[in-house]
Amino acid sequence: MIDIPFNKPFLTGKEFQYMQQAINSGKISGNGIFTKKCQDFFQENYGFKKCLMTTSCTDALEMAAILLDIKPGDEIILPSFTFVSTANAFVLRGARMVFADSYLDHPNIDPSKLEALISPKTKAIVLVHYAGMACDMDPILAIAEKYNLYIVEDAAMAIDSFYKGKPLGGIGHMGTFSFHETKNIISGEGGMLIINDEEFFSRADIIWEKGTNRKAFFQGEVDKYNWIDVGSSFLPSEIISSFLYAQLENLSRIQNTRKRLWKRYYDSFQKLQKEGKLELPCIPDYATNNAHLFYVVCESLDMRTSLLEHLQKNGILAIFHYLPLHKSPFILSRQEEQFLPNCDKFSDCVLRLPLFFELKDEEQDYIIELVHSFFAS
Repeated sequence: MIDIPFNKPFLTGKEFQYMQQAINSGKISGNGIFTKKCQDFFQENYGFKKCLMTTSCTDALEMAAILLDIKPGDEIILPSFTFVSTANAFVLRGARMVFADSYLDHPNIDPSKLEALISPKTKAIVLVHYAGMACDMDPILAIAEKYNLYIVEDAAMAIDSFYKGKPLGGIGHMGTFSFHETKNIISGEGGMLIINDEEFFSRADIIWEKGTNRKAFFQGEVDKYNWIDVGSSFLPSEIISSFLYAQLENLSRIQNTRKRLWKRYYDSFQKLQKEGKLELPCIPDYATNNAHLFYVVCESLDMRTSLLEHLQKNGILAIFHYLPLHKSPFILSRQEEQFLPNCDKFSDCVLRLPLFFELKDEEQDYIIELVHSFFAS
């Protein structure tokens, strides 16, 4: 039986060479030569104003929550169809989560649902660019400006993806990226905070350095460094950054391969969509597709369960995605359940197929054939 995993981390060939360079440099803690190389890559290639490497996207979100001075009693609007880290970063600061529903045809947050959720306690809107496809930013930015709210982009899945030509992560006040092994560009664990508002630049360096002005000390701006704010150990080691840099050098190669595989899936399932047997990803005109993941939407939970079992029985690891946060035991123990029917639909019906750099055409053909055979039967 063919055994195809959902994901397989890809190595470019230079990861170990750069890791050895980091070790030989004599500095393997954070903020060394490879940390700077990675941060410079994003600033130079995407025009981001300030980039800070972190040990995870979760850490980047937690930094954002600290920078926004989130306090108990503040409210954060965010999608329910997301990973728990999106909410946890703000819950840790004492904020209340207010969940917004998805579009009917896409898991992204529906801007038309936002204004009704805003209260005097609302501090920020946190967006998730699901599957690397952009939220509709213009109406969201207009709402944020009208009510004086901050925008944080959870762009964990959205490296090298754009909204009307603007790179995701670089549109709101802040953005966050993930380099977890399941992402397009990886370092095992790892993340990055993008800061687009100069108001936060100097404090971000302090929070990044455990609440100290250590960076200013090494730059010769002060004669000793001290504890001057809250912070934590957010810096990744040079080992992580050196691994990541080898990936970033191959970004175009990795993206081209993933996009080709994504399109093969999409083209192969057009007939099933026309027959009403499943829904394919919807890509709005304002968004690009970075081929982070390929999903189909089944017509019901029962159908998705059956399709999953059919694929797994034949050696294919396909998986569902998020359970809705607004129905989680944690949230229901603290606040009333919201009615979010579109989010519930995607939670019940989304199925993700294997998509990784080394997926062979014949393996993908086998997966495609199994999906067709399921609906034919």
